[in-house]
Amino acid sequence: MIRLRQCLIEYYRVKNSGDKSGGWGGQHLANALKYSTALPVILLGALQKGYNPSGYGVGQVALNRLWLLSVFLNSFYSFYWDVTKDWDLSLLSSSIEREHPEYPFGLRRQRFFHSPGIYYAAILIDFVLRFAWSLKLSPYLDRFNDMEAGIFFMEMLEVLRRWIWIFFRVETEWVRNNQGLGVDDILLENYDKMDDD
Repeated sequence: MIRLRQCLIEYYRVKNSGDKSGGWGGQHLANALKYSTALPVILLGALQKGYNPSGYGVGQVALNRLWLLSVFLNSFYSFYWDVTKDWDLSLLSSSIEREHPEYPFGLRRQRFFHSPGIYYAAILIDFVLRFAWSLKLSPYLDRFNDMEAGIFFMEMLEVLRRWIWIFFRVETEWVRNNQGLGVDDILLENYDKMDDD
């Protein structure tokens, strides 16, 4: 909820700034959409755990299918965002970008890590673990969630995913900063001037 709110604040800040050189804020709105797709997963998972056939007006099978659909949408959109927006990789881009002859398939031209295998491993791990977090919300894995070791294992997988994510996110910023300034970059001196206004 905090990140969703931050993205919406950034969207309104860009939209109301009057400076259209940085775009209209759609990137922040799309990022907010990513965070909002987690809400149906959580809500539908909670409804399934306390399922009451007379209270919902929808069958348990239909509720489970809605939950699975929301898990897929949230996990895949979050994976897409990690790979294309946070890591600037071309794996899920157009075939022209993805198959560019100047760099390995699905990656980008400038990379800090020389071995493409490191990037492919990170992409695979991110994909698997983006879907794994929703398992702890599944009503059908109550026995797994009731075990302390099960909860600990799931949380450690999420810590691992975030740890890998941050390494590649920092690497992406390093590459961006060594290429020159991007459209959305805010220099601290400019930020201080904006603060004075």
